Amino acid sequence: MTRRHAAGPRTPGRATTGETVPTVPPASTADPRPAVDVTTLLERGRTLATPVLRAAIDRLAPPMDTVAAYHFGWIDAAGNPADGDGGKAVRPALAVLSAEVTGAAPEAGVPGAVAVELVHNFSLLHDDLMDGDEQRRHRDTVWKVHGPAQAILVGDALFALGNEVLLELGTVEAGRATRRLTTATRALIDGQAQDISYEHRDRVSVEECLEMEGNKTGALLACASSIGAVLGGADDATADALERYGYHLGLAFQAVDDLLGIWGDPEATGKQTWSDLRQRKKSLPVVAALAAGGDASERLGEILAADAKSSDFENFSEEEFAARAALIEEAGGREWTAGEARRQHAIAVEALDAVDMPERVRAAFTALADFVVVRKR
Repeated sequence: MTRRHAAGPRTPGRATTGETVPTVPPASTADPRPAVDVTTLLERGRTLATPVLRAAIDRLAPPMDTVAAYHFGWIDAAGNPADGDGGKAVRPALAVLSAEVTGAAPEAGVPGAVAVELVHNFSLLHDDLMDGDEQRRHRDTVWKVHGPAQAILVGDALFALGNEVLLELGTVEAGRATRRLTTATRALIDGQAQDISYEHRDRVSVEECLEMEGNKTGALLACASSIGAVLGGADDATADALERYGYHLGLAFQAVDDLLGIWGDPEATGKQTWSDLRQRKKSLPVVAALAAGGDASERLGEILAADAKSSDFENFSEEEFAARAALIEEAGGREWTAGEARRQHAIAVEALDAVDMPERVRAAFTALADFVVVRKR
């Protein structure tokens, strides 16, 4: 998979205010693009992918099938049917939409949508365990309910299923799609390894943080944005352009996640308050604040260095985490990250110019990009 980076990041500046979530200016009344209902677009991807996803999960040996069903929100911890939060479904929506770039029906992208969703959830199962996260989508995580061993095994099984779903199509296009998926998966794993290593370092540069987030989030969204088109017969130039869109969309997506990881409403995110600060994550707001210079930046650096040596960190109060968040904002980390989300959004939308596609499909890609930077969870 070709992953292209934009021009280097801007130097973080100092500011005292910032937005909780970056926003994109609304389209003007003269906007010629067809109107798009993003909720319908997301629901279409979920509706098309879910039956095939369930069938794939049914192939797993017990108890992995029920553990996976719990993770996806289809059953509760006791095994009773449930209607849990299955996530935003951005990746399935992108995969089935990309099939339409080639003139194929959206259903042509379903195997790609399912494969990407399986790989994405493989990473969530492992990430939750590695990060010690006890909540996801307003429920206890798999490792907390079923134990670390099941979280590892089911994650591995989902990764294998993702490749199986594609390869069993038996077409040349399926082989091309699988190569892109495996390349994206390796980049995703690289990103997680970088993320973990950064937690133990006093300083991480903005460039390093963006590289990590491009691997961890951008690579799989890039694959989701192109895999349906590949299955529909798109050439490599078209697929590469769609990947550029998805890669930069992923950077915008992760920048918003980083903002929500510190300032997000737990009722909306399903995670603890100040969740990224509790895990000592070197996310974009933190890294940008430390790089900004000035009194707030220096005080933040001293406090975080002391935190890394503290034996009582897990017992810190809400007020102590709030104070750290306030310093990040004072140093400009919050505002810079919001601006970076908007910048990456603009690069993503511009990448679509290189692709010949129906205007309604282009409008849908743009609407999904807009959704990513205005979400609250």
